[in-house]
Amino acid sequence: MAEEIRIVLRNYGKIDPLKIDDYLAQGGYKALEKARTMDPKAVIEEVKKSNLRGRGGAGFNCGQKWSFAYAAEADEKYVVCNADEGEPGTYKDRLIMENDPHTLLEGMAICAHAIGAKKGYIYCRGEYPYVVEILITAIDQAKEKGVLGDFDIEVRSGAGAYVCGEETALIESLEGKRGEPRFKPPYPPSEGLWGKPTIVNNVETFANIPVIMDKGAEWFAAIGVPSYPGTKVVTLTGDVNNKTFFEVPTNTTIREVIYKLGGGIPGGKKFKAVQIGGTSGAFIPESQLDTPIAFDNMAAIGATLGSGAVFVLDETREIVDTVTRIIEFFEHESCGKCAPCREGTARCAELMEKINAGLGSQKDLNLLEKLGRVMTYSCLCGLGQAAPTPALSTIKHFRADYEAKFI
Repeated sequence: MAEEIRIVLRNYGKIDPLKIDDYLAQGGYKALEKARTMDPKAVIEEVKKSNLRGRGGAGFNCGQKWSFAYAAEADEKYVVCNADEGEPGTYKDRLIMENDPHTLLEGMAICAHAIGAKKGYIYCRGEYPYVVEILITAIDQAKEKGVLGDFDIEVRSGAGAYVCGEETALIESLEGKRGEPRFKPPYPPSEGLWGKPTIVNNVETFANIPVIMDKGAEWFAAIGVPSYPGTKVVTLTGDVNNKTFFEVPTNTTIREVIYKLGGGIPGGKKFKAVQIGGTSGAFIPESQLDTPIAFDNMAAIGATLGSGAVFVLDETREIVDTVTRIIEFFEHESCGKCAPCREGTARCAELMEKINAGLGSQKDLNLLEKLGRVMTYSCLCGLGQAAPTPALSTIKHFRADYEAKFI
């Protein structure tokens, strides 16, 4: 596609992921060599200047986060890659790890040099056993070639908990504990894995690092929207002709993603709604399709970019029924640590099921809205805070669909 700019997927289809020589032939590990000739502070400043922001959902400035870990004094520091890709409809991290695992390793190694870490972990979702094998092979080859130096990386598999996509729950799981979020502060860059300074970044975030070091911060910052520069890998599912993936600049609009890249709605049907950012994302109506997919632009319309999953619904789809299934998913995945999420997701599911069955009323809808708003600011972690978003966004934009279900 002419609209694509491939940065993290630059080697997709060009190399054999199981052969490090293929990666080296494409200039692999040159960025790491360059970084190691620089002062760690200079590396962090370069990443900060690029304005690369996290591609896992939170959108925090990557260089700023690294600077916190750099400044923290400790006898050991850690670099952790969040590859717990549990968001339904999302497979961007799998694409990177399956087809170019060394770009992830190189990005992690550059981070390790920048903050002064000697140990790294890749926390991979348990449903990706074959990806784990690819990563282990890549790590073994990198060690054999000596390209990682004294930086050691291990792969750990999760047990399928959605909540472990949250960085502190992931850290708890890495430590061998039940995967539950921690109270913050302290934040991981100052006190993370085993109480030591820890950087947790997403696969896609790390995959950008070698290119930024190679081509420079100014080059990267000039792509897409200035406040959220670079590209985003989007994965298209649902009622769209091209159910595939693309890597596009962040100034690409939602309409362009669906109709240009996605080829529009199949069967001549009309568009109804699109959910972006995974199951916890807001449902967006047609009136907001000209919004760029950049983080801040999405936030301005009450939506999230999140994981970059794009789930399209045509006019024949039942919004209330779809949201009911999503809310039930969150009820199941709540870790139960905090009462607002443990009780809130259960009550939301009860109300959604009641309305969906045609037994609800305006009073139930008002209660659902009120409960959802309370959860967004009272839940301990991002799972509980975002769980009511699908319901709140559809009540706002598709209220008539709910009212049509009333007794």
